[in-house]
Amino acid sequence: MTVKLLEAADAIALVPEGGSVALKPNLVIAGTPESGSTTHPGVLSGCIEYFRAHGVKDISVIEGSWVGDETMRAMRRAGYDKVCEKYQVPFYDLKKDRTRPVKTAIGNIDICQRALDAGLLVNLPVLKGHCQTVMTCALKNLKGCLPDKEKRRFHALGLQKPIAALGAALKPRLTVVDSICGDLDFEEGGNPVQTNRMYLGTDAVQLDAYGLTLMGLRPSEVPYVGLAEQYGGGSTTLSESDIIELNHPSEAAKYPKPRGTVASLIKNVTEDQACSACFASLVRALYSSQYGKGVDISIGQGFKGKEFEGLGIGNCCRGASRCVKGCPPTAEAIVNTLQDMAWGQ
Repeated sequence: MTVKLLEAADAIALVPEGGSVALKPNLVIAGTPESGSTTHPGVLSGCIEYFRAHGVKDISVIEGSWVGDETMRAMRRAGYDKVCEKYQVPFYDLKKDRTRPVKTAIGNIDICQRALDAGLLVNLPVLKGHCQTVMTCALKNLKGCLPDKEKRRFHALGLQKPIAALGAALKPRLTVVDSICGDLDFEEGGNPVQTNRMYLGTDAVQLDAYGLTLMGLRPSEVPYVGLAEQYGGGSTTLSESDIIELNHPSEAAKYPKPRGTVASLIKNVTEDQACSACFASLVRALYSSQYGKGVDISIGQGFKGKEFEGLGIGNCCRGASRCVKGCPPTAEAIVNTLQDMAWGQ
Protein backbone atom coordinates (compact mmCIF):
# COMPACT_ATOMS: atom_id res chain seq x y z
CA MET A 1 0.00 0.00 0.00
CA THR A 2 2.79 2.40 0.90
CA VAL A 3 4.74 1.79 -2.31
CA LYS A 4 1.62 2.20 -4.44
CA LEU A 5 0.84 5.54 -2.79
CA LEU A 6 4.40 6.82 -3.26
CA GLU A 7 4.48 5.71 -6.88
CA ALA A 8 1.12 7.31 -7.66
CA ALA A 9 2.29 10.60 -6.10
CA ASP A 10 5.73 10.52 -7.79
CA ALA A 11 7.17 11.20 -4.34
CA ILE A 12 10.78 11.02 -5.53
CA ALA A 13 10.27 14.43 -7.16
CA LEU A 14 10.13 15.93 -3.64
CA VAL A 15 13.68 14.84 -2.77
CA PRO A 16 16.31 17.47 -3.63
CA GLU A 17 19.16 16.21 -5.82
CA GLY A 18 21.57 14.31 -3.60
CA GLY A 19 19.33 14.97 -0.60
CA SER A 20 18.56 12.70 2.33
CA VAL A 21 15.24 11.20 3.40
CA ALA A 22 14.29 11.05 7.10
CA LEU A 23 11.30 8.87 8.00
CA LYS A 24 9.41 10.07 11.09
CA PRO A 25 6.93 7.41 12.33
CA ASN A 26 4.67 7.49 15.39
CA LEU A 27 6.25 5.78 18.40
CA VAL A 28 4.51 7.60 21.20
CA ILE A 29 4.81 4.56 23.49
CA ALA A 30 6.29 1.06 23.45
CA GLY A 31 3.21 -0.43 21.79
CA THR A 32 2.53 -2.72 18.86
CA PRO A 33 1.05 -1.47 15.57
CA GLU A 34 -1.69 -4.09 15.92
CA SER A 35 -2.87 -2.37 19.11
CA GLY A 36 -3.68 0.78 17.13
CA SER A 37 -0.93 2.91 18.70
CA THR A 38 2.12 2.96 16.43
CA THR A 39 3.03 3.14 12.74
CA HIS A 40 3.25 -0.28 11.09
CA PRO A 41 6.82 -1.40 10.24
CA GLY A 42 5.62 -2.24 6.74
CA VAL A 43 5.08 1.48 6.15
CA LEU A 44 8.76 2.06 6.92
CA SER A 45 9.77 -0.87 4.69
CA GLY A 46 7.66 0.46 1.83
CA CYS A 47 9.20 3.92 2.09
CA ILE A 48 12.74 2.55 2.25
CA GLU A 49 12.21 0.27 -0.76
CA TYR A 50 10.62 3.03 -2.82
CA PHE A 51 13.27 5.68 -2.19
CA ARG A 52 16.13 3.16 -2.52
CA ALA A 53 14.74 2.02 -5.87
CA HIS A 54 14.83 5.66 -7.00
CA GLY A 55 18.47 6.15 -6.07
CA VAL A 56 18.26 7.72 -2.60
CA LYS A 57 21.18 6.43 -0.53
CA ASP A 58 20.91 8.51 2.64
CA ILE A 59 17.78 7.20 4.39
CA SER A 60 17.22 7.21 8.15
CA VAL A 61 14.44 6.67 10.68
CA ILE A 62 14.10 9.40 13.31
CA GLU A 63 11.80 9.59 16.33
CA GLY A 64 11.56 10.52 19.99
CA SER A 65 8.89 8.82 22.10
CA TRP A 66 6.88 10.77 24.64
CA VAL A 67 8.08 11.91 28.04
CA GLY A 68 8.11 8.89 30.33
CA ASP A 69 9.06 6.25 27.76
CA GLU A 70 12.32 5.18 26.09
CA THR A 71 12.52 5.59 22.32
CA MET A 72 14.72 2.55 21.73
CA ARG A 73 12.41 0.33 23.78
CA ALA A 74 9.48 1.62 21.74
CA MET A 75 11.23 1.03 18.39
CA ARG A 76 12.02 -2.59 19.30
CA ARG A 77 8.46 -3.17 20.50
CA ALA A 78 7.11 -1.90 17.18
CA GLY A 79 9.49 -4.11 15.18
CA TYR A 80 11.57 -1.27 13.72
CA ASP A 81 14.85 -2.85 14.81
CA LYS A 82 14.26 -5.68 12.35
CA VAL A 83 13.40 -3.24 9.55
CA CYS A 84 16.51 -1.13 10.16
CA GLU A 85 18.70 -4.24 10.33
CA LYS A 86 17.24 -5.72 7.14
CA TYR A 87 17.75 -2.57 5.07
CA GLN A 88 20.87 -1.33 6.91
CA VAL A 89 19.15 1.96 7.74
CA PRO A 90 20.15 3.88 10.90
CA PHE A 91 17.63 4.75 13.60
CA TYR A 92 18.22 7.99 15.52
CA ASP A 93 16.68 8.68 18.93
CA LEU A 94 15.72 12.36 18.79
CA LYS A 95 15.76 12.56 22.58
CA LYS A 96 19.55 12.56 22.17
CA ASP A 97 19.70 14.89 19.16
CA ARG A 98 20.94 18.46 19.14
CA THR A 99 18.34 21.18 18.67
CA ARG A 100 18.06 24.60 17.06
CA PRO A 101 15.66 27.40 17.97
CA VAL A 102 13.19 28.12 15.19
CA LYS A 103 11.09 31.27 15.05
CA THR A 104 7.36 30.45 14.98
CA ALA A 105 4.01 32.18 15.37
CA ILE A 106 4.21 31.73 19.16
CA GLY A 107 7.93 32.45 19.60
CA ASN A 108 11.01 30.26 19.36
CA ILE A 109 10.63 26.49 19.51
CA ASP A 110 13.66 24.21 19.92
CA ILE A 111 13.46 21.55 17.18
CA CYS A 112 15.74 18.55 16.67
CA GLN A 113 18.36 19.12 14.00
CA ARG A 114 17.85 15.84 12.14
CA ALA A 115 14.26 16.85 11.40
CA LEU A 116 15.31 20.33 10.29
CA ASP A 117 18.24 19.20 8.14
CA ALA A 118 16.59 16.33 6.23
CA GLY A 119 16.42 16.80 2.48
CA LEU A 120 12.90 15.37 2.71
CA LEU A 121 11.17 14.85 6.05
CA VAL A 122 8.58 12.11 5.55
CA ASN A 123 5.90 12.27 8.26
CA LEU A 124 4.38 8.82 9.00
CA PRO A 125 1.60 9.33 11.55
CA VAL A 126 -1.22 7.05 12.66
CA LEU A 127 -4.74 8.46 12.42
CA LYS A 128 -6.11 7.86 15.91
CA GLY A 129 -7.87 9.41 18.88
CA HIS A 130 -6.16 11.30 21.69
CA CYS A 131 -7.18 11.72 25.32
CA GLN A 132 -6.38 15.47 25.30
CA THR A 133 -6.63 16.68 21.70
CA VAL A 134 -9.39 14.31 20.49
CA MET A 135 -7.47 13.46 17.30
CA THR A 136 -3.80 13.00 16.52
CA CYS A 137 -2.42 12.62 13.02
CA ALA A 138 -0.08 14.59 10.74
CA LEU A 139 0.44 17.80 12.73
CA LYS A 140 0.63 16.34 16.22
CA ASN A 141 3.00 13.57 15.12
CA LEU A 142 5.65 16.26 14.58
CA LYS A 143 5.84 16.70 18.36
CA GLY A 144 8.23 13.74 18.31
CA CYS A 145 10.76 16.07 16.65
CA LEU A 146 11.14 17.97 19.93
CA PRO A 147 13.34 17.40 22.99
CA ASP A 148 11.49 16.35 26.14
CA LYS A 149 11.74 19.82 27.71
CA GLU A 150 9.86 21.31 24.76
CA LYS A 151 7.24 18.56 24.90
CA ARG A 152 6.57 19.51 28.53
CA ARG A 153 6.44 23.19 27.61
CA PHE A 154 3.88 22.46 24.89
CA HIS A 155 1.55 21.10 27.56
CA ALA A 156 2.14 24.13 29.74
CA LEU A 157 1.14 26.29 26.75
CA GLY A 158 -2.07 24.33 26.21
CA LEU A 159 -1.01 22.11 23.27
CA GLN A 160 -3.27 23.62 20.58
CA LYS A 161 -1.25 26.70 19.60
CA PRO A 162 2.18 25.03 19.97
CA ILE A 163 1.16 22.05 17.81
CA ALA A 164 -0.12 24.43 15.13
CA ALA A 165 3.01 26.60 15.30
CA LEU A 166 5.31 23.56 15.06
CA GLY A 167 3.44 22.27 12.02
CA ALA A 168 3.79 25.62 10.28
CA ALA A 169 7.50 25.79 11.15
CA LEU A 170 8.49 22.27 10.09
CA LYS A 171 5.94 22.01 7.27
CA PRO A 172 6.81 18.48 6.11
CA ARG A 173 6.50 18.17 2.34
CA LEU A 174 5.32 14.57 2.43
CA THR A 175 3.00 12.78 4.86
CA VAL A 176 1.89 9.16 4.58
CA VAL A 177 -0.93 8.38 7.00
CA ASP A 178 -1.23 4.89 8.49
CA SER A 179 -4.96 4.46 9.01
CA ILE A 180 -4.82 0.67 8.93
CA CYS A 181 -6.06 0.05 12.48
CA GLY A 182 -5.67 3.15 14.65
CA ASP A 183 -7.47 3.31 17.99
CA LEU A 184 -10.00 6.10 17.41
CA ASP A 185 -10.35 6.93 21.11
CA PHE A 186 -6.93 6.65 22.75
CA GLU A 187 -3.39 7.34 21.50
CA GLU A 188 -1.96 4.39 23.45
CA GLY A 189 -4.11 1.92 21.53
CA GLY A 190 -5.86 -1.10 22.98
CA ASN A 191 -9.05 -0.85 20.94
CA PRO A 192 -7.85 -0.90 17.32
CA VAL A 193 -10.39 -0.21 14.60
CA GLN A 194 -9.57 -2.08 11.40
CA THR A 195 -10.03 0.04 8.27
CA ASN A 196 -7.11 -1.15 6.10
CA ARG A 197 -6.72 2.34 4.65
CA MET A 198 -3.82 4.69 4.03
CA TYR A 199 -3.57 8.09 2.43
CA LEU A 200 -0.82 10.46 1.35
CA GLY A 201 -0.43 14.17 0.72
CA THR A 202 1.92 17.13 0.71
CA ASP A 203 -0.07 19.42 3.04
CA ALA A 204 -0.20 18.24 6.66
CA VAL A 205 -2.99 20.68 7.52
CA GLN A 206 -5.18 19.44 4.68
CA LEU A 207 -4.49 15.82 5.64
CA ASP A 208 -5.60 16.50 9.20
CA ALA A 209 -8.72 18.24 7.90
CA TYR A 210 -9.41 15.10 5.88
CA GLY A 211 -8.78 12.98 8.98
CA LEU A 212 -11.41 15.01 10.83
CA THR A 213 -13.99 14.18 8.17
CA LEU A 214 -13.09 10.48 8.27
CA MET A 215 -13.54 10.37 12.04
CA GLY A 216 -16.76 12.39 11.93
CA LEU A 217 -15.27 15.21 14.02
CA ARG A 218 -16.05 18.93 13.82
CA PRO A 219 -13.16 21.39 13.26
CA SER A 220 -14.02 23.05 16.60
CA GLU A 221 -13.20 19.78 18.38
CA VAL A 222 -9.57 19.88 17.15
CA PRO A 223 -8.62 23.59 17.15
CA TYR A 224 -4.96 23.13 16.24
CA VAL A 225 -5.86 22.23 12.65
CA GLY A 226 -7.50 25.59 11.97
CA LEU A 227 -4.77 27.40 13.91
CA ALA A 228 -2.09 25.75 11.75
CA GLU A 229 -3.82 27.18 8.69
CA GLN A 230 -3.82 30.65 10.28
CA TYR A 231 -0.09 30.29 11.02
CA GLY A 232 0.67 29.45 7.38
CA GLY A 233 1.12 25.69 7.77
CA GLY A 234 -1.28 24.75 4.97
CA SER A 235 -4.92 24.79 4.00
CA THR A 236 -7.98 23.19 5.57
CA THR A 237 -9.90 23.56 2.31
CA LEU A 238 -10.78 20.18 0.86
CA SER A 239 -12.64 19.58 -2.39
CA GLU A 240 -13.42 16.44 -4.35
CA SER A 241 -10.72 17.35 -6.86
CA ASP A 242 -8.12 17.23 -4.07
CA ILE A 243 -8.73 13.52 -3.49
CA ILE A 244 -7.47 10.89 -5.91
CA GLU A 245 -8.60 7.42 -4.89
CA LEU A 246 -6.46 4.47 -5.94
CA ASN A 247 -9.36 2.15 -5.14
CA HIS A 248 -12.97 2.63 -4.17
CA PRO A 249 -14.20 1.11 -0.90
CA SER A 250 -17.80 -0.03 -0.95
CA GLU A 251 -20.51 1.88 0.88
CA ALA A 252 -20.54 -0.92 3.43
CA ALA A 253 -16.94 0.00 4.31
CA LYS A 254 -17.75 3.44 5.73
CA TYR A 255 -15.13 4.82 8.09
CA PRO A 256 -16.01 3.97 11.71
CA LYS A 257 -16.49 6.70 14.28
CA PRO A 258 -14.89 7.14 17.73
CA ARG A 259 -16.87 5.52 20.54
CA GLY A 260 -16.33 8.35 23.03
CA THR A 261 -14.88 5.97 25.62
CA VAL A 262 -12.23 8.35 26.93
CA ALA A 263 -14.59 11.34 27.11
CA SER A 264 -16.96 9.38 29.32
CA LEU A 265 -14.11 8.25 31.62
CA ILE A 266 -12.77 11.75 32.32
CA LYS A 267 -16.02 13.55 33.15
CA ASN A 268 -14.84 14.25 36.71
CA VAL A 269 -11.28 15.15 35.76
CA THR A 270 -10.03 18.76 35.90
CA GLU A 271 -6.99 19.06 33.61
CA ASP A 272 -4.62 22.03 33.54
CA GLN A 273 -1.48 21.71 31.39
CA ALA A 274 -1.14 17.95 31.92
CA CYS A 275 1.60 16.06 30.08
CA SER A 276 0.39 13.26 27.79
CA ALA A 277 2.16 10.47 29.68
CA CYS A 278 0.60 11.50 32.99
CA PHE A 279 -2.86 11.96 31.51
CA ALA A 280 -2.65 8.64 29.68
CA SER A 281 -1.75 6.82 32.91
CA LEU A 282 -4.89 8.28 34.45
CA VAL A 283 -7.02 7.20 31.49
CA ARG A 284 -5.60 3.66 31.65
CA ALA A 285 -6.37 3.54 35.37
CA LEU A 286 -9.95 4.76 34.93
CA TYR A 287 -10.48 2.31 32.07
CA SER A 288 -9.34 -0.67 34.13
CA SER A 289 -10.85 0.33 37.49
CA GLN A 290 -14.40 0.39 38.79
CA TYR A 291 -13.53 2.81 41.58
CA GLY A 292 -13.05 6.14 39.77
CA LYS A 293 -16.70 7.12 39.36
CA GLY A 294 -17.67 10.25 41.27
CA VAL A 295 -14.11 11.02 42.42
CA ASP A 296 -12.96 14.62 41.82
CA ILE A 297 -9.57 14.31 40.13
CA SER A 298 -7.08 17.04 39.21
CA ILE A 299 -4.03 16.69 36.96
CA GLY A 300 -1.46 18.95 35.31
CA GLN A 301 1.33 21.47 35.70
CA GLY A 302 -1.21 24.20 36.43
CA PHE A 303 -1.69 22.79 39.94
CA LYS A 304 1.95 23.20 41.00
CA GLY A 305 2.26 24.92 44.38
CA LYS A 306 -1.51 24.85 45.00
CA GLU A 307 -3.36 23.20 47.86
CA PHE A 308 -6.78 21.77 47.09
CA GLU A 309 -9.25 19.05 48.06
CA GLY A 310 -9.63 15.88 46.04
CA LEU A 311 -7.30 13.46 44.29
CA GLY A 312 -4.25 14.85 42.52
CA ILE A 313 -2.38 12.88 39.86
CA GLY A 314 1.40 13.28 39.50
CA ASN A 315 4.08 15.31 41.25
CA CYS A 316 2.58 18.58 40.02
CA CYS A 317 -0.43 17.92 42.27
CA ARG A 318 1.42 17.36 45.55
CA GLY A 319 -0.82 19.97 47.17
CA ALA A 320 -3.93 17.80 46.83
CA SER A 321 -5.49 16.33 49.96
CA ARG A 322 -4.62 12.98 48.38
CA CYS A 323 -1.93 12.58 45.71
CA VAL A 324 -0.58 9.78 43.53
CA LYS A 325 3.04 10.81 43.11
CA GLY A 326 5.22 10.15 40.08
CA CYS A 327 6.30 11.80 36.83
CA PRO A 328 4.33 10.14 35.46
CA PRO A 329 2.71 7.90 38.09
CA THR A 330 1.86 4.37 36.98
CA ALA A 331 -1.69 3.38 36.17
CA GLU A 332 -1.38 0.65 38.81
CA ALA A 333 -0.56 3.22 41.50
CA ILE A 334 -3.60 5.30 40.51
CA VAL A 335 -5.87 2.24 40.54
CA ASN A 336 -4.60 1.27 44.01
CA THR A 337 -5.30 4.77 45.34
CA LEU A 338 -8.80 4.83 43.83
CA GLN A 339 -9.47 1.45 45.44
CA ASP A 340 -8.18 2.62 48.82
CA MET A 341 -10.38 5.72 48.63
CA ALA A 342 -13.43 3.61 47.79
CA TRP A 343 -12.71 1.41 50.80
CA GLY A 344 -12.16 4.41 53.08
CA GLN A 345 -8.46 3.83 53.58
